[in-house]
Amino acid sequence: MTETKTSLLHEKKYPLYINGKPIYSDHNIPVYHKYTGELIASISKADKHHVHEAVSAAERTFQSDQLTAFQRSTILLKAANLMEQRREEFELSLVREVGKTRKDAAGELDRTINTIRLSAEEAKRIAGEMIPLQATEGADNRLGFTIRVPKGVIGVITPFNYPLLLGVHKIAPALAAGNTIVIKPATATPLATFGLVELLEEAGLPKGYVNIITGSGSEVGEWLLEDERIAMYTFTGSGEVGKHIKERSGLRPVALELGNNSPNIVHEDADLDLAAKLTASRSFHNAGQACIAVQRLYVHQSVLNEFTESYLAYVQQLKVGDPEKPETDVGPMISEKEAIRSEKWVNEAIEQGAKALLPVKREGAILYPTVLVDTNPSMKVVCKEVFAPIVCIIPYQDIEEAFHSANQSEYGLQAGIFTRDLQLAMKAAKVLQYGGVIINDVSTYRNDVMPYGGVKNSGIGKEGPHYAIQEMTDERMVVMNL
Repeated sequence: MTETKTSLLHEKKYPLYINGKPIYSDHNIPVYHKYTGELIASISKADKHHVHEAVSAAERTFQSDQLTAFQRSTILLKAANLMEQRREEFELSLVREVGKTRKDAAGELDRTINTIRLSAEEAKRIAGEMIPLQATEGADNRLGFTIRVPKGVIGVITPFNYPLLLGVHKIAPALAAGNTIVIKPATATPLATFGLVELLEEAGLPKGYVNIITGSGSEVGEWLLEDERIAMYTFTGSGEVGKHIKERSGLRPVALELGNNSPNIVHEDADLDLAAKLTASRSFHNAGQACIAVQRLYVHQSVLNEFTESYLAYVQQLKVGDPEKPETDVGPMISEKEAIRSEKWVNEAIEQGAKALLPVKREGAILYPTVLVDTNPSMKVVCKEVFAPIVCIIPYQDIEEAFHSANQSEYGLQAGIFTRDLQLAMKAAKVLQYGGVIINDVSTYRNDVMPYGGVKNSGIGKEGPHYAIQEMTDERMVVMNL
């Protein structure tokens, strides 16, 4: 499973894509099947001049943009319909290049299609507001209003874990708003981006609106940051890289969706079966590689044993293995290296006194669902973002103690709480220091229409088509002297 071998899946070579033209470079980056280790594709690696050419193409296209809002909406709607027709192709691509199970890939497709459609609707709703200039004496003959205008070239950097969905969450709103794009997908999972851009152009998007460059963040990402013609950067990834992007971007705006360490509180009055079922199912989807995956489970001491027993029963029902099999619930992580790193964190915690309620087991890139108890706040599995199928169950006596522990994190993306007490739920919404608080569901819940983004080291800005468009447009004041 971990041995690299020649692909039986017909290796495909992908060029850079600049101004609607394929460009092959002198160096290639391999893309492997995350379960079998087979070589499934190779992508051209961008040089610095390719990045410059891509930004130039995007800038020229923006300056000559003739698409109306209605046309942009129509293109996006057609793209969503085309993707619906090609579900099998896109799902299988995600299974192979990411290691997603068929169930997780199907879920990503559903959400991707929906997000494109939501963006298409928002393209026709971009508007400013009236400004009551008459509130100032002597301005009665003046009319004031704002309009929203596209920023220009958007630099997009996407992560490996949801390459299609998180790419669409940036590309679709950017196009809906009238911007052009230079995108650098994650080198481990770039194929979804090529498929998406091909589909958008088939739907009628003129060439030059989306340009693809590939390569490492340390090289290609740096060249993107150096180009002053990029009006805005939108990035999903690690906190360290996000901080670097913010430092390098200067006065140019950024939208950063970074890491998290999601707490989920199960209070004494919770529906325990619901809490156990939902947390078990969403602790390990995508092999735990989601920013809002369940990681810390704070459970009231009075229901700890009952909840844990139910939780483990659901976890033990999960099927681990080949992601192409429809019954599989947990597949491989993005690489064996990451699985080894995660396993080391678990073993380190056990050496420091933690206890595993299930056998700690790794097979190549697959780390089996791991549940730890008797942890302490200084352990990496508790205080860091594990980004792996690892969950810590932590008891508490008082809800204020749970709130305090949940907030003891450098991250603040989303949190969850299970309780039947409405007043407690509303208090949690105010007290928990997170961009989103999910009540009677897990921290992993994300409806793609909602404003999604964190506080503290979890980032800046909001995603969700309406909110992303606000980020990707400038508000311009217009005053008419009548």
